[in-house]
Amino acid sequence: MRPLPRKFYSDDTVDVAKNLLGKILVRQIGEKTFSGIIIETEAYRFNDDPASHAFRGMTERNKAMFGEVGRAYVYFTYGMYYCVNAVARNDNYDAGAVLIRAIKPVQGLDHMIKNRKNKKIEELTNGPAKLTQALKITKKQYGVDLTKKSELFISDTQNDCKVYSSHRIGIRNGLDKKWNFKINL
Repeated sequence: MRPLPRKFYSDDTVDVAKNLLGKILVRQIGEKTFSGIIIETEAYRFNDDPASHAFRGMTERNKAMFGEVGRAYVYFTYGMYYCVNAVARNDNYDAGAVLIRAIKPVQGLDHMIKNRKNKKIEELTNGPAKLTQALKITKKQYGVDLTKKSELFISDTQNDCKVYSSHRIGIRNGLDKKWNFKINL
């Protein structure tokens, strides 16, 4: 598996969100490999996106969104869950990231089931917090370089699937932007 190059993430955040669909999210823990096909993403930009963590400027929590593209932005939400993003933007924006909302498990299924304490495959990684639990992604992966084979990266594959777009989930602002993207596998 070859990680996506940094230039892949140097495009408009919305385009990167679409182009990540069908790619493989890979998590390495020692000798164990967990992976899944990315089937749902959401784009979050900067000052044109009131739903973005970066909308009001840089903070300790969101500084990865302003940093080098191709890095992981992991945040803690609702006092109990982690969510993982890929930092992505072009030169028109100071910040941007793509939330990985769902994956279709490919490798390490037994461990994902154990990590989630759930045997229903269709519910194993069908949400951003569920996939981070299944893959054991925490704040420790904040800032990890996704363009290198390491504990967390995104692998290149062919992407010939029909992309569906809709409103982003769980937000109050920026509802006019249909930046939630999905594929059916």
